[in-house]
Amino acid sequence: MTWSEHVVMRDGVRLACRDWDGPGQPIVLLHGLAGHAGEWDALARCLSSRYRVVAVDQRGHGASERRPQDVSRAAYVADVVAAADRLALRRPVLVGQSLGGHTAMLTAAAHPGLVRALVLIEAGAGGPNPNGPVDIGGWLDSWPTPFPSREAAAAFLGGGPVGAGWAAGLEEREDGWWPRFDRDVMVRSLAENAQRSFRQEWGQVACPTLVVLAQSSFIPPQEADEMLRQRPATMSMSIPGTGHDLHLEQPETLHIALSDFLQSLA
Repeated sequence: MTWSEHVVMRDGVRLACRDWDGPGQPIVLLHGLAGHAGEWDALARCLSSRYRVVAVDQRGHGASERRPQDVSRAAYVADVVAAADRLALRRPVLVGQSLGGHTAMLTAAAHPGLVRALVLIEAGAGGPNPNGPVDIGGWLDSWPTPFPSREAAAAFLGGGPVGAGWAAGLEEREDGWWPRFDRDVMVRSLAENAQRSFRQEWGQVACPTLVVLAQSSFIPPQEADEMLRQRPATMSMSIPGTGHDLHLEQPETLHIALSDFLQSLA
């Protein structure tokens, strides 16, 4: 099965969505910072046999508006709501990795009637992280762009399925391969996360929730423990042998975990 592209416009901002179609419960897939909707292709292909699957290039990323003025957390949330409305995704399950998971969490908290369930992949309520934007900016500055080839980019970005997944988001120009995002937009997108925790919003989530963490997780153990104490009905699991991009490393394992969770909702 292949996907078709839909474009959703919200307040003049273009949002590109990969619609894998499929029957049944709608699922919205949200990538992380500096990512792209294509990261979900392997998982979406598996899920679309039973579910309506839509992967969104979030603002500032991929085929969506590259330099939006507003990169607040509220803007990202409003985009999810708009995509669900325009594509007639009734009470979708939101699945997000990293910052995409954070967006999914905030959407579920702010719009409890909209979201059927929530899946956080390597994402949490977070806490003040003043160094976050600087660290991300430094990491993006380290990319030796333009890359001479996708293969060279994949090798630099970690190799294996992780490097290939990141490299798939690049675009080819006359002088080489470039990211499909603006470095400063990525840094600004982390501004609110640098300033505060979102534990209050996590506590406002009312829908069934699955938290999927990597063995080598970016989420500190104390943060994960606090999230489960705050919402003890939350289902959680860790996937052995994985890192932050576990959706690229082990999409088959993630598919099994998501399928079990989705079946439990029925």
